[in-house]
Amino acid sequence: MRPADGNVAGRFWRRKMPAERFVCGQSIFGGGKMEQTLDGVRFCLRTPCDLRFLSRYGRAFCVFDRNDSGNLSFGLEQDGVRTFVKLAGLPTCNASSEPQTAVENLRRAAQVYADVRHPNLIRLREHYAFGPLYVAAFDWADGECLCDHWNFDRYAADPTLSPPRERFRALPPEERLDAYDALLAVVQTMSARGYFAMDLYDGSLLYDFARRKMTVCDIDLAVRMPYVNRMGRLWGSSRFQSPEEYALGATVDGVTNVFTLGALAFFFFGDDRNKCAESWNVSPALYAVAARAIRPARDERYPSVDAFADAWRRTRANA
Repeated sequence: MRPADGNVAGRFWRRKMPAERFVCGQSIFGGGKMEQTLDGVRFCLRTPCDLRFLSRYGRAFCVFDRNDSGNLSFGLEQDGVRTFVKLAGLPTCNASSEPQTAVENLRRAAQVYADVRHPNLIRLREHYAFGPLYVAAFDWADGECLCDHWNFDRYAADPTLSPPRERFRALPPEERLDAYDALLAVVQTMSARGYFAMDLYDGSLLYDFARRKMTVCDIDLAVRMPYVNRMGRLWGSSRFQSPEEYALGATVDGVTNVFTLGALAFFFFGDDRNKCAESWNVSPALYAVAARAIRPARDERYPSVDAFADAWRRTRANA
């Protein structure tokens, strides 16, 4: 999905919806959960809700209902066209915040996708309010999530299953290098548009093994730079977070994006937990580039994502 340049008023809009009603039953408190279905696809909510309005996008063929974001997402298909739809404002079963917070977050995230356009980023098609909900519809992107946490129990129960993460990390070096270049290009665009890629991690990445295509599928929590850390620990995976993402009052900016990219390089080419040279499996010269990017002292890192990208690409070309 490749959001357009400029204002949402151009190619992205809040569509005025027909006179349909959104209906939810009485809330269930005390940890209650109930299973619902849409077109035979089962999902969990804490309250029965009528989601038939989604039929404008076709029939549901998959659901993602185990996110802590408070979003409920569906894959829907109509006349051969697939759409990925995020819904905020529902009483989801695994939310870490209230439905209204999820609505505010998705509304803000839609603006990010509208501001950041790139062929390797999922493309926002439209976004709008629907009663108490907020809806964001994206073009469907084929691929497998490289941190599919909702399947972890299956992998633990059946060791014959091979997670996408393991299959990706077993790919030939050149294929992984090309995939990393696709990610790097998206974060360059984000930095150029003035965004810090908060919560960018392996779960934000889809890889289409058949087409050898990397797609960034989640930049929902990106924020405008410079951003002052008023949380203490920011949202994200500790494997990819810089020291300033833990420091109350610290500035988070393009130099933080450099750290994120360097840390993600270890997911692609080494060990994203210990980040040691011994686990690195491509050019040692590229290890040196990644290692500089993740130095704790900000003034010892590359000064910008563009500077990091230039060093990475020149080193790869000469390796």
